[in-house]
Amino acid sequence: MILPIVAYGATVLRKVCKPIEANYEGLGKLIEDMWETMYESNGVGLAAPQINRDIRLFVMDSAQIFANSEPEDEAYSDAPGIKRAFINPQIIETGGKEWIYNEGCLSIPKIREDVSRPESVTLAYLDEQFKEHTETFHGITARIIMHEYDHIEGKLFIDYIKPLKKKLLQGKLNDISKGKMRVDYKMTLGK
Repeated sequence: MILPIVAYGATVLRKVCKPIEANYEGLGKLIEDMWETMYESNGVGLAAPQINRDIRLFVMDSAQIFANSEPEDEAYSDAPGIKRAFINPQIIETGGKEWIYNEGCLSIPKIREDVSRPESVTLAYLDEQFKEHTETFHGITARIIMHEYDHIEGKLFIDYIKPLKKKLLQGKLNDISKGKMRVDYKMTLGK
């Protein structure tokens, strides 16, 4: 089932999310719905707060970036990418050189900005069977993970841009929070 994406301005997007247990009701269906919602919205990642759930869960698929890239596109060290759900993730460390990439967000439609993030991230997380993993990710995969991880920590990519730039975007951000932005996917103002 395709779920509505919560628009910028909703309080759930600013909450530090709660861990979940293996018996979380309907978890399998929720993850399935998150995949469907993410693909229908043309996203590469989706965090639970973006569908109005304040839990530590996100899905991401960097493989589709490589599948849809052109030969002249920038090459990333993490090809061919991954598709994975992350439950109760915790960042252990970040590393490598900081690099800039033009990020966007389904909850903040039609706004993209350059964001600097580290090259790699080491993450402890549970998979869909609640098996523990600790893994280091690089390149575009690491960037998507850090972006989605920020969501479960109550942060948004616009928090990384300079105050003057954010001030210039304030009118658009206000329009999004009031539902005055047209998108081609289901969106809600949330709570």
